[in-house]
Amino acid sequence: MNIVSYQPTPEELSYTFGGRAAVGKVRPGTIMELYTEDCFGGRVRSVADLPSRVCEFPYLNPVTGPFHVEGAEPGDTLALHFVSITPARDWAVSTTFPHFGALTGTHTTAMLQPPLEERVWRYDLDLERGVAVYHARNSDFSVELPLDPMHGTVGVAPAANESRMTITPDAHGGNMDTPELRAGVTVYLGVNVEGAMFSIGDGHARQGHGEVCGTAVEAAMRTVVAVELIKRVPTPWPRLEDDLYLMSTGSARPLEDAYRISQHDLVTWSAALTGLDELDAYQLVSQAGEAPVGNVCDTNYTMVAKVPKAYLGGPSVYESAHTRLRDLAERYASGR
Repeated sequence: MNIVSYQPTPEELSYTFGGRAAVGKVRPGTIMELYTEDCFGGRVRSVADLPSRVCEFPYLNPVTGPFHVEGAEPGDTLALHFVSITPARDWAVSTTFPHFGALTGTHTTAMLQPPLEERVWRYDLDLERGVAVYHARNSDFSVELPLDPMHGTVGVAPAANESRMTITPDAHGGNMDTPELRAGVTVYLGVNVEGAMFSIGDGHARQGHGEVCGTAVEAAMRTVVAVELIKRVPTPWPRLEDDLYLMSTGSARPLEDAYRISQHDLVTWSAALTGLDELDAYQLVSQAGEAPVGNVCDTNYTMVAKVPKAYLGGPSVYESAHTRLRDLAERYASGR
C-alpha cells in the first residue's frame, strides 16, 4: 500500500484552483494523509481576532495542494474517497461579516440598512465525546452540537487554463460547502488538465445546510484520502457516492439554476445507469430524490440532488470505484 503524508507550511497553501504548480505527484491507488488549514489560515484564534484585522483578502479559504495524479488526462474522472476527517485542534471558529451571508445586504444585493456586525464565535471541540460546544456571545447560553466533520472545498484545475479563487464553486468543484462531503464518501471530479491537479481544504467541524451566516464551524483537519482514476469516463459536474446514495451537484447563481443543474445531472445519470428514458428517470427522481442545500453565500451557490441507490437497482458506477476505495480504506485502517 502506497501512503503519502503531506503537511504544508503556510507559504505552501494555495488560494486558487489552476494557475499553480503541483506540490507533489501521486499514483492512483495512493492513500494520502493530509493536513488542511481552516478558512482563515489559523489566524482567527479568539473572539477578539476579527478576520478584517488578522486576515488579508484574497488570502482566505486556503487549500492543500495541488497534487498531480499520474496518468490523469482530460476526459478522465478522478475519484477521491474520504477515509477520515478529524479536527486537528480542540477549537474552531465561526463568524459573521459585513456584506457577506444569506441574511444581509451584499455588493450584489445592495441595501440601505447598515451592514451586519463582524463577530467571532469560538467553539470548543471535544473529540472523545464527539461534540462542538456553541457559546452565545451576548448571554451565558451554550449547547453541545454533534461533530460532523466535512470538507467545504475540494476540486481540480478548471478547463481552458483558467485559475479560479478557491471560494468559487463550479464544474471543477471548489467551495461547494455541502455537509454531504464527509468521511465515507467518494467524490468524482471530471479531469480538465493533465494530472488533474486536485486540492482539498476548508474543513468544517460541522455545518448546517446552506451555511447561512457565511461560515461553518471552521476547523483545521487531518484528513485521509484514497485516490483513484477512471480512464476515459467524463464527469460533467462533481458527483458523490456513499454506501446508500448517489449525488449530483450544481453551482451557479441564482439558486434555482444551481438546483436545476444538480437535478438535471442526477436525472440524466440515473437514466444512463438504469436504461430508463429521461422522462421516466425524471419521474422517478422527482418522487424518490432529496435536495440538500450546499452554500447560499458564495460567488456561486451550490445545490445537491441525491437518490437512494436501491431505487435505481443498486447500480455499479465508475467501475465500482467507491467499493474498491472503501476496501482500500479498510485495509489502511487495519494496518495492512
